[in-house]
Amino acid sequence: MEKVKTDTSVSKGSKKVKTRHSDAELAEFKELIEVKCDAARKEVKSFEASLQRRSNNGIGKDFRFDAEDGAYSQETEYLTVMMNRQVRFIDHLEKALERIANKSYGRCRDTGELISKNRLLVVPHATLSLEAKIKRDGVLTGFNVS
Repeated sequence: MEKVKTDTSVSKGSKKVKTRHSDAELAEFKELIEVKCDAARKEVKSFEASLQRRSNNGIGKDFRFDAEDGAYSQETEYLTVMMNRQVRFIDHLEKALERIANKSYGRCRDTGELISKNRLLVVPHATLSLEAKIKRDGVLTGFNVS
């Protein structure tokens, strides 16, 4: 069995640098992620039920107007896209739980540095620090970073 490093910081010169989030922080993140995962699973079930009802009711199969048929197709496509988006989100959250279990959670995959706790509280499945995300994408959508 591999021994997991329990020290959360190393000395660099006269400074201690945090190398990973503490076990208490990891427990906090785990709880947050599990809540988000449960909510996402409920949404997936809701989307599945909506799609199943539409299929069972025969809605859209016998419309008299092309416009209505188009609306049915568009709504079905929207439900499918949203369901698939939630499935991907659940996958990201489950991978975050795996990183928590092996105590590698919260490390930026580009820089290797620790991702800030505030960022992880907002985006608990993040694998990039804010700086790395901005550098990679050129801009962070929806946030004013100046």
